[in-house]
Amino acid sequence: MIEDKRGILTSPDLSALNLILELGCGEKKQITDSIGIDQLNFPSVDIVGDAIEVLKCFPNQTIRRISSYHFFEHVEDLECLLTECSRVLVSGGTIDIVVPHFSNPYFYSDYTHKRFFGLYTFSYLCSTPTLRRKVPKYGIALPLILKDVHLNFRGERPFYLRHAIGRLFSMLINSCDYLKEFYEINLCYLISCHEIKFVLEKSNDSRI
Repeated sequence: MIEDKRGILTSPDLSALNLILELGCGEKKQITDSIGIDQLNFPSVDIVGDAIEVLKCFPNQTIRRISSYHFFEHVEDLECLLTECSRVLVSGGTIDIVVPHFSNPYFYSDYTHKRFFGLYTFSYLCSTPTLRRKVPKYGIALPLILKDVHLNFRGERPFYLRHAIGRLFSMLINSCDYLKEFYEINLCYLISCHEIKFVLEKSNDSRI
């Protein structure tokens, strides 16, 4: 069941609102003026319901940007979620996704986590012009382009020294795509990565 607390879904022209959706926003939005979507009815949530079911309520090409912070790892059907995201995005619209990297030791502590993420996860579902390793598409061709992927190394409190070292290591590894790929192949089990950020862009191919 979906609860639209602000009547957003009944607006006559959603595309004119220049909307930003924040999936799985939880208790606090990362983007203040976004439309918060979550299954739990926190005060910050604007539309209460399953993210995929809420996205299905939006018409094609009406959303400017979709953002999520540590939400995609909780989703069972990644392909369906990304398909709905690409459908509602306007051409040139973006999806920002932050998830734990598969080498993050804290990932395994949360029993609600459903899947792992690495550099190439979204390469199986969309076009990836930057990374050198090519992966199969399994017949899936979403009109999305992976514009950027960023590995974030940092420590949690009270490990402040590790946090400082992690920030320096992030600057080095993210300086070029070659080092990102080198890290994941050769170093990920020696130095764990806290999280990974993907930026996807809707291409001009609007077949969906």
